[in-house]
Amino acid sequence: MEAPGHAAARPTIVSLNPCLDAILVAIAPPEQVLALSHYSRDPASSSLAPEARARFAFTGGTAEEVLAAAPDLVLASTFIEPATRAAFERLGIRVATFGAPATVADSITQVRAVAALTGNAAQGERLVAAMAAATRPDPAARPIPTLLWQPGQIVPGEQTLIADLLRRHGFANFAAARGLGQADYVALESLLAAPPAVLLVAGDSAGQSHPLLTRLKDTRVEPFAGNLINCGGPSVLAASTRLRAIRAGLE
Repeated sequence: MEAPGHAAARPTIVSLNPCLDAILVAIAPPEQVLALSHYSRDPASSSLAPEARARFAFTGGTAEEVLAAAPDLVLASTFIEPATRAAFERLGIRVATFGAPATVADSITQVRAVAALTGNAAQGERLVAAMAAATRPDPAARPIPTLLWQPGQIVPGEQTLIADLLRRHGFANFAAARGLGQADYVALESLLAAPPAVLLVAGDSAGQSHPLLTRLKDTRVEPFAGNLINCGGPSVLAASTRLRAIRAGLE
């Protein structure tokens, strides 16, 4: 049974960001979440399982829809329009904004902040413990040169969450070794001329599905879901599971 006043400490929430959506679904009771962002409705961009998407309402991202829901708290990206934020706050709706975590440690900090704001500290700590366990590096793992080929045939920079996850699971950033940085483009021809030991394909462009990729004798080519790249929280667990499976197949 909840302690007196415990439920009252949990504000009702609308989330406007898919990464924050996933954290909320993992730590908050469904009745606390009035609506999630429209990005999480789309399987291609959602970090939620189908059964989770079926349990929640979604907004189209308009201020009118949020105001109609009348939440106590709005969770949003730091890129929220200032005028939209001001409109919410004028009507007494608190707005909390979050950026994209660049490391697992950043993501853990973000989960704790969301958990504290929403009155779900214990649930947040359970998620944090799972994230810490899933991303604990193996000091004996030999780094394997790996290129993550994201949608649009671009690569992640070193100061990104997915780069941190790759390092923690024993994958060395092949793009960085070639002098490539955040969102640099990698053409098929360039990749074929100097292939990595592991190629993780997260996009579906013509180059990323070209038959020539199957002829790379010394390169392990593996699909990698695009929705595991940018978000922290529960996505850290899913990405870690996938990376561990890939790593196990290379041993």
